[in-house]
Amino acid sequence: MLVPLAGSVALAVLLGVAAFVIINRDRGCAGDAVALRVTASPDIQPAVSQIADRFNKASHDIDGRCAAVTVTKGVPAAVASALGGGGGKADAMDLWIPDSALWVSGIRAKNPDVPAPSASIAHSPIVMVASGSVVPNLKKSFGAASWGGMITAANVANVDGPGRKVRVLALDPSLNAAGLGALLAAAGVATAAGAGDEQLVGALKSLSGSTVRDQDALLASLGVKGAKAPLGVASEQGVWAFNNAKKPEVPAVPLYPAEGTLNLDYPVVITAEDDTVRKAAEAFQKELGTDASKKTLRDQGFRTPDGKGGKPVAGAGGFQAKAPVALKMPDAKTIASMSQSWSRLNLGTRLLTLLDVSGTMALPVPGLGVTRMQAISKIAIEGMKLFPIKSELGLWQYSTNLNGQGVDYRETIPVGPLTENINGVLRRDLLNQKLATTQAKPTGDTGLNDTLAAAYKQMTDDYQGDKINTVLILTDGAGNDDPEGGISNSEILKTLKEEFNPEKPVSVLIIAFGPDAPKGKRQMDALAKATAGDAFIAKDVLEVRKFFLEGMKRRLCSPNCD
Repeated sequence: MLVPLAGSVALAVLLGVAAFVIINRDRGCAGDAVALRVTASPDIQPAVSQIADRFNKASHDIDGRCAAVTVTKGVPAAVASALGGGGGKADAMDLWIPDSALWVSGIRAKNPDVPAPSASIAHSPIVMVASGSVVPNLKKSFGAASWGGMITAANVANVDGPGRKVRVLALDPSLNAAGLGALLAAAGVATAAGAGDEQLVGALKSLSGSTVRDQDALLASLGVKGAKAPLGVASEQGVWAFNNAKKPEVPAVPLYPAEGTLNLDYPVVITAEDDTVRKAAEAFQKELGTDASKKTLRDQGFRTPDGKGGKPVAGAGGFQAKAPVALKMPDAKTIASMSQSWSRLNLGTRLLTLLDVSGTMALPVPGLGVTRMQAISKIAIEGMKLFPIKSELGLWQYSTNLNGQGVDYRETIPVGPLTENINGVLRRDLLNQKLATTQAKPTGDTGLNDTLAAAYKQMTDDYQGDKINTVLILTDGAGNDDPEGGISNSEILKTLKEEFNPEKPVSVLIIAFGPDAPKGKRQMDALAKATAGDAFIAKDVLEVRKFFLEGMKRRLCSPNCD
């Protein structure tokens, strides 16, 4: 009985194989499948997988063989880093769908062998986003959503602006195309409107301290209550997907910038080297542009490249059916410049402040009713507000024989993290206390040069490559005055020029205030120039933020600034 049964099973298998071959032959393909490996951005991967399932079931003929598409997720930043030689290893793939051509532009600048992107399969506008519960208040303090308004609210130097009530959150542009796109759109709008570099740098510096690594984390944080209403950026599809998947008690609401915006454009990049696999990739790319595929994409919150959206963005919940005005994508040079600027501005700060406490600092400032010391202290306290909490700061005071015979400086607070506890007091609070209570030495001369030589050597010896290292001099501008000798003006210039290392730059920044300041401007300029730094004379305390931002702006060109 077993022999006939075994024969029947074998016959059934043979008939099944024959039927498969005949059916696929009738459909135009047979034999081993042509495997096509697709890596797609996580947000669009589910839609691409649905399209791939339909494509596979249709048994597309590729040189007489059926195409078999598999789709996996790949974070665009990680894939781009691997392809550009920046580290990491990308999974083997034949076709890549990142969320933006910005990634491809960046890696092609480093590795021209990476294929150029072809037409995009979907769009998703980059929008501002807030919790629905705060939108009414946002409109009162912020006005209509706009990139210009976001820059104004984020500008760290605009203390009386909307930033008092609005906390702007940024997506890390090194990890998120929506974050980089938002910065490019905002910078373009600000520049076109005539905003100064200081305003843009002030906003970028502020945003660098409030970045979020990924979009879902940013969207989730919008519901956290605080003194300021949180305002972030995201892709339109990302807002819909978050609300649809997480179902927050108060949904996130997209806010469309009045000036228009840039789009995530989901280009197709064919990386296959085998001719047959390339044919399969081209066939699948064609499938991605069919009406059925477009509907699948629209159903999951994307727009087609013509701006048409589906039910998810049909006009409810703050979504607008009509696509926003599309801003022109900046050229590759502008994109690279923004990425570099962000990277440099995002470096930490390591700053040693040298505070002049010589006798002239006790003199009154005409018309202000305060002494030079009080005015300089206010300048310092105001300037310290610009530095994020992760900064490392310290304070020395200087005047002749301040710390014993022949020692013109005193290490008041050593350089270290603002959050570090010193004898029960945070360094940030201790700095403010010392600055507010410091008294001038009535009989003291300046003694700047000896102090600067010692400070510069210490900052050079303790140089940290992941930070901008700076010596800040706050003075009334009288220059060096040391009756007992010490280092001369020519000697300190020679010393700074010899010790300045463009590979490990420590810059000197000088802010002077008072009627004697112009007299020392020439020497102050020379000291700063020797170290790729800068020197400023403040006419009033309110100018200090501009000067500190000027100093921050020099990060973008240091050590080769004009």
